[in-house]
Amino acid sequence: MSDEPNTTNNEQSEAPQQDAKPEPEIKGKWYVLHTQTSHENRVKTNLEQRIQSLSVEDKIFEIIIPTREIVVVKKGKRVKQKEKVYPGYIFVRMEMDDESWLVVRTTEGVTGFIGAGLKPTPISDKEVQAIMKFVKQDQPRFKAKFSVGEAIKIVDGPFTDFLGSVEAIDEEKGKIRVLVSIFDRETPMELDFLQVKKI
Repeated sequence: MSDEPNTTNNEQSEAPQQDAKPEPEIKGKWYVLHTQTSHENRVKTNLEQRIQSLSVEDKIFEIIIPTREIVVVKKGKRVKQKEKVYPGYIFVRMEMDDESWLVVRTTEGVTGFIGAGLKPTPISDKEVQAIMKFVKQDQPRFKAKFSVGEAIKIVDGPFTDFLGSVEAIDEEKGKIRVLVSIFDRETPMELDFLQVKKI
């Protein structure tokens, strides 16, 4: 019987295990600022300049204005453009203390934090993830300039010049369902946004 140790088992037991790399910790929490609508970009620039000039980059980390790409119809053509998801609001990731609060709150164009009373309330990670997922959608959405019940005129296709009313709108596909009177009977039909206009 051999006295030699079983090196195979020892080597296996001593083999270093690959530990999963921990995800980097994200500093701060997300807060929502209220601004005047259409002034969001200017306020973002103002705040970025103040963060740099007051050297608080270690407390205020990130500023975003959630936008999404949409497709609108202008002069009979599809045009892509950016649309603010939450007009009048800016999202800031920061460590909240008296100094960082004062820097943000006294920035020109900021009208306040969203929160209970005077105390800013961070939004949950779940809410942040949902917003980011929505913003990062690959497919641009169509932006309808119609509303249900509105009168329209067909401007393209076999039913050009027929009048009707909007029954339903599908912004995902850029389609509109209209009711058109044909032989004194309302007939539903699905059309592209480009095929109709308001009257």
